[in-house]
Amino acid sequence: MPASYENLLYDLDATSGILTITINRPSKLNALNAATIDEIAAAMQQALDEPTVRGIIVTGSGEKAFVAGADIAELAALTPAQAARAAERGQEAFCRIEESTKPVVAAVNGFALGGGCELAMACHMRVAADNARFGQPEVNLGLLPGYGGTQRLPQLIGKGKAIELLLTADQVKADEALRLGLVNHVVPQAELLPFCHQLLSKILGKAPLAVGMVLDCVNAHYVKDANGYAIEVKAFGQAFASDDFKEGTQAFIEKRAAVFRGK
Repeated sequence: MPASYENLLYDLDATSGILTITINRPSKLNALNAATIDEIAAAMQQALDEPTVRGIIVTGSGEKAFVAGADIAELAALTPAQAARAAERGQEAFCRIEESTKPVVAAVNGFALGGGCELAMACHMRVAADNARFGQPEVNLGLLPGYGGTQRLPQLIGKGKAIELLLTADQVKADEALRLGLVNHVVPQAELLPFCHQLLSKILGKAPLAVGMVLDCVNAHYVKDANGYAIEVKAFGQAFASDDFKEGTQAFIEKRAAVFRGK
């Protein structure tokens, strides 16, 4: 049965194995409060624990906003110590997305500002509707990104441009986000979710173990003191022991489509 969350919609397509997690606070433009952050972490853990979930789409309710930022009224009431803990919780939730061995695509429909931009960047890939807007406006409030934005934005678009956007709080339109490498694709609003389903379906036709290993190895490059090359070598050897490798090579020899079982 689908899970029930107060601030999220958790919708699993049993046929494709694609789960759609929708931030569902439309009256607040899907702004992230503490409860929503906790629910994102819980929903991601549930998705990772459910074998029937094979790929994940993260999006926002409505057409105006993916996530328009954090809940500023809630943040303003925090003490410095409470704010630091809130940032830790946000980072923990978003790292759960980034470290997922199941592919996660952000379907960015409208504003992705502050925590919304950080949420999108935590996903493995980003597809933007043509009305999407990205930005980290925290310096306008005397703040800075707290959910990983200062770390992930430079990884995606380079240090110099990332610093410019972080310090000016400028917003980036969808076409500019594509040029910068912040998003993978830009599509019309009406085509956003179908395109994300198509992209994930293509990936889900590949060997599940290999897909997960690729995600682990790519992430290892950004982990301090981790040797991504060594992790890749180990994963490469492990892949040779899998049934998926045997099936993939046999299917290639026999000139047929492979049927992977994730073993």
